[in-house]
Order: sequence, then C-alpha cells, then structure tokens
Amino acid sequence: MIEGILMLETGMYFKGKIFGYEDETFGEVVFNTGLVGYEEILTDPSYKGQIVVMTYPHIGNYGITHYDFESVKPQVEGFVVHEFSKTYSNWQAKFSLDKILKKYKIVGIEKLDTRALTKYLRDKGSMMGIISSKEKNLDILLKKVKKLPSIVGRDLVKDVVFDKEYKPFSKDIGNEKIDIYPLKENIFYDFEKISTKYKVIVIDCGCKFNILRSLRNVGCELTVVPANTSYEKILNYNPDGIFISNGPGDPQAVNYVFKTVEKIIYYISSTKTYLPIFGICLGHQMIALALGGKTYKLKFGHHGINHPVKNLETQKIEISSQNHNFAVEMEEIEGKLYIKGNKELEVTHINLNDYSCEGLKHKTLPIFAVQYHPESSPGPNDSKYLFYEFAKLMDKKLSLV
Repeated sequence: MIEGILMLETGMYFKGKIFGYEDETFGEVVFNTGLVGYEEILTDPSYKGQIVVMTYPHIGNYGITHYDFESVKPQVEGFVVHEFSKTYSNWQAKFSLDKILKKYKIVGIEKLDTRALTKYLRDKGSMMGIISSKEKNLDILLKKVKKLPSIVGRDLVKDVVFDKEYKPFSKDIGNEKIDIYPLKENIFYDFEKISTKYKVIVIDCGCKFNILRSLRNVGCELTVVPANTSYEKILNYNPDGIFISNGPGDPQAVNYVFKTVEKIIYYISSTKTYLPIFGICLGHQMIALALGGKTYKLKFGHHGINHPVKNLETQKIEISSQNHNFAVEMEEIEGKLYIKGNKELEVTHINLNDYSCEGLKHKTLPIFAVQYHPESSPGPNDSKYLFYEFAKLMDKKLSLV
C-alpha cells in the first residue's frame, strides 16, 4: 500500500495509506457516525460531491453484497477510515470493499486518526479536501484545495439522476442505461405478492433504492421520472400521489425542481384537486422552497443512523437515519413552529441535537415531508410509519373518485 495525504482547505492534513483506487480526488469532507451500513453510505446519491469519514474504526468486515446498494454504483468522491478489513465474512458477500472501490475508481485512505479528524470537522465545520496518492508536496496540495469550488450553489442532482423514466420492480426496467438488479431481484423482498393500489410518480433527485422498496411495500405502482420533468407531464400521468426524493448538494441550486413543485402545488390549490405529496430529505427542502421557505447550510451536517428526532404531534422520539448538509429555516409564532416565510407550513418534527427542522406539513393541503430518512437504509425502523401515512392520504383520494 502506498502513502497518501488528506489535505483540508484550512491547511490541516492527515497522512495515511491509500486503498481502493490509487489517484487524487476532492470533495467536501463530512463524517458519518454509523457503526454499520458502509455499503449503503457508499452508494447513497446524496453523498455525491463529498468525501466521507467513517467514525467507526473498523470498516469492510462484511464485504459488499450488492443487495444493499442504494444506487447503481458508489457515489462518494472519497472514503476515509481508520482501518479497512482486508478479509470479510458474510454469506451474501460477493466482493471486498477494496475491490469495489477499485472497480468504480473511488479513492480510499486508512491508517489515519479519524477520531481527531472528526473532532476537527465538528469544531471547524465541514470543508473541502483532497485525498492524493500522487502529490506529496503539502504546499501544492493546499493551493489545489483552496481553488476548489464550494458545494454551496452547485447543482449535483444532474450528476446522479437518470435521463429517462423507468418503472422499478418490473421485469423490464424500461431504461437501457439502467442495470438495477437490486430492484429486479432481492432475496429480502417478494413484491409479486404485494398488490399495487396507488399510482405514484417519483421525482428522482437521486432517489435511494430502499425508498422505492418502502413505497412499493405499501402498495405503490411507481414511475420514476428525471428531476427536470415538467409539471405538465407529471400531472398528465394522473397519479394518486407524488413523491419527491432525496438528492445531493445545495437545494437552492436545484431551482428547476422546486419551481416544478411550486407549479404542481399551485395547480392542486387553484383547482381544488386532491393530490397527496410526500418528500424526503432534498424533497423536504424542495417543498419548503416551493412555498416560500428558505434553506441554510449546517455547520457539519447530519450524517449517521442515531439522530434523535421529536414528533411534535405525538411527542414521541424517533431514532433516525440522516444525511443532509442543509436545513429549512423555521420560526416560532405564538408558541408554535412554522416554516419561515409561510404560516401554512407547520413544523412537525425537530432534531433534538441542534433543534433544526426535521419535518413539515401543510395546514390545508395533503402535503408533508421529512428531512431525515424513514426508509432506514441503513438505520432504525422508527419512522417507517410515514410511508403508511402517505398511503392513507392516497386512500382518501381514491375514495373521492
């Protein structure tokens, strides 16, 4: 193994050993507090543009199965661990972590103090960085990293979505560019036994596979459309519900999505059409922006599977899976929380670590969203009820027909 360097934009650097693909890569450096789930983390489209630091020290011991992929390939720009396992033990595993990183040209670095690095990012905030196996001159690396564009203002959605619509779980996925075998065959799911009841359009901003599985599990027949699909085309499908997915980058840079959502909401409001809308993560931010809200960048983001969230309606605490760097602004009016800029959007969930907004719903329209990931891949199952809430809203629509 060859030596490598992780250089941060502040000039702080860490030396280690390169594994995976031997090259140079850059991205915003963030840390993930999950003990497990590295395969889902690697393949989560929301990590596009980012170098992920795993706080758990030993990564790779159960290999790569492909059943746990959250997209067609790894999406991270780089992977930082204290120690990666050279051997793995798992009856489902097909490859080692090292082999899959090599295959998809993802640069990894180990043998550095990830605890010190995480504490530094926690204090200073997430920042741009470079992992290099080629350049050893620290001054040159620092000059390179200082020239890197910030993740703020960048549209990364266009880098992770497919350019055509497709129907997941069908025998023919419908897009010759898509080889999504986890959605065709999966040892944990037999969707042929679950009848479909609702026609749902998924606006794909980088949708995780387990979100699609979770929607299918509550009876949704899904059509996944690209993020830049027009609102006229979406409404022409005559769906029973619309889902807006997670995705990477700065939500304000993806104005074509929230403007589409704005037009859809204006249509259902002005025509008094009952059409439920559900958003997760970036989808949550798209709904807020479409209705006059604002977003801001968190200091170091929320990345992990142990974040406590309070449901303000039930007063229950949910342990949640999270992966976002931006949040929606909120304000308190007469003792109640609303999305700042629109008193029709009530805050339904808050993060108990930093009291940021984690959920919203519209007062009169069947629209709701959460900032965190109820599909729990990886993570706990506390929030899966939200998919059933979406189904209940669509049941009401079907009853009106």
